[in-house]
Parts: sequence; structure tokens; C-alpha cells
Amino acid sequence: MSRGAPAAIGSREVAVGAGDAAGRSAAPRPAALARRRRAGGAGWRRGFAAAVALCLVAYAVDRSFFEPGPGNPLRLGYGIAAALLLVAISLYAVRRRMAATFGRLGLGTSRAWLRLHQYGGVLVLMLVLMHSGFHVPTGLVTLWLWALTLWAGVTGLVGLGLQRWLPRVLGSGLAVEAVYERIPELIGDLRAKAERLAAECSEPVQALYARRVAPELVAPRPRWLYFVDITGGKAAQLGEFDHLRRHLGADEREKLGELARLYKTKLQLDAHLTLQRALRLWPWIHVPASLLVLALLAVHLGTVFLY
Repeated sequence: MSRGAPAAIGSREVAVGAGDAAGRSAAPRPAALARRRRAGGAGWRRGFAAAVALCLVAYAVDRSFFEPGPGNPLRLGYGIAAALLLVAISLYAVRRRMAATFGRLGLGTSRAWLRLHQYGGVLVLMLVLMHSGFHVPTGLVTLWLWALTLWAGVTGLVGLGLQRWLPRVLGSGLAVEAVYERIPELIGDLRAKAERLAAECSEPVQALYARRVAPELVAPRPRWLYFVDITGGKAAQLGEFDHLRRHLGADEREKLGELARLYKTKLQLDAHLTLQRALRLWPWIHVPASLLVLALLAVHLGTVFLY
């Protein structure tokens, strides 16, 4: 990658120079793009805050001047707004699979659709609760529609939190970077190196290896602890290494230090596996529920219009 970087930079300089010579504007700089994105994000946040405020005002009017029940026009309006918004945010999945077509038709950027999906999902959750009067429905279809909408909304918020939190934690809390699919292979390499190194060590180091290191290197070991402590309690687990190091000569200390490094690398790979797996499993608890919500919404609307 380092060899290709100068060539890419050089190509960009030539292209910019040619554009300037022809009187064209240079491409937006990263700082300008970042400012534009921040401004766009602020606009979405203001719009979301305004929508939430409007919902709260409408519900206050509803509680003050209207009776609850099927004839309540505001409750019906909440339901219609939730249904329309649910269909709109569901198009985000279509946009992801037809990105080129949406781009040619000028139907918004991927970032705009993602923000619509995120903010719209929260509004759908709010509108559904207002539509039901913050009560659990009694009908079978409406009960499942209500429950699955809540599930999809809550899991969507969880997924948003994971997508924002995990990359920062993995990037700042760990010294090792790893592709998810290669983690078992990398652990196998660590095990081979550790076995060769332990075979050259003295008996006390071999005993520590057999008791502490070898069991860890057998296979990846995801742990819930990594969600609380990204180090997996590393300081406590390395105490035995520190205690033994005081009783070894210089050569054995160096080998023990290398074993400790391999051991720490394994723990960090386990952290990657745990957190990346959570991000990969999340769609399986969010997307099926969202699809069922759309199906039940169609049944619910059909029932309302027929009866």
C-alpha cells in the first residue's frame, strides 16, 4: 500500500493542475466535505427535533380535546403518518441494493437515506405508541404489529449504538487490527509460535504456558466481559507473568515476555471476535422483525379498509 500511495497522490496533483489550467474548480477538500456533512447532520437533527415537538403538541391537543377511540381523528392521523414513514424508511434497504439506479435518478445520497432510516425509525416508534394511546392493543394482529414495531425500533437504536461505539472502542482500546474471518487462522499462527517458543523455555515457564497460555490458544473465546472491559481483565491475567519474571534470568525473561505478548494478542483477537460478531448478528434480530412489521401493516390496513 505504501508503494501505491505516492502514485495516487501524484495522479491527483496532475488532475488538479489540469483542471485549474482549464479554469475548472478543484475537487472539494476533505475539510470542506467534513463541514458540509456536519451542516447536513445538524439540519437533520433540527428537523427531527421539530418533528418530535410537533408530535408532542399534537398528543397534548389529543388528550385535552378528543376522546380516545376509533373515531379520534388525531389517533388515526398518527397511524397514517407511522405507516407512510415506515414505508419510506424501509426503502433504505432498496436504496442499498440499487445504489447506482438511485444515484442516476438523483434520489438522494446514501447518507441522506441512512439518516432518514435512523431518525424516521425513532419517529415511527413514537407515532405507533401515540396511535395506541400508550396502551397495549387487544387484537391479535394489532398486538403483534405493535410488539414487533417496538422490537424493530429498539433493536434499531441498539444497532445504531453498536455501529457508532464499536469502531471507536476497537480502534482506541486495542493495539491489534483483525479481519473477522481471519481471526481463527491468526490464532492458529499464534498457537504455533507459542508452542515453538515454550519448547525452548525452562520448566517454570513451560508450566505457566501449559496452565495459562495453552488453553487460551486452543480456539477463539468470545466473552461478554469485552463489552464492559475491552482489555478482558488483561492486567489481572498477566499477574502470573510478572510474578515469574522476577525469578528468571535475562534470556528466560525475554522468552517469557514474548509468550506474554502472544497471550495479549490472543486476548485482543478474542475482543475483536466478540464485538465484531455482535455487529454481524445484529441484522438477524432487526431485519426479520422489520419485514414482519411491513407484512402485518398490510394486513392491518386491509382489515381497516374492509371492515
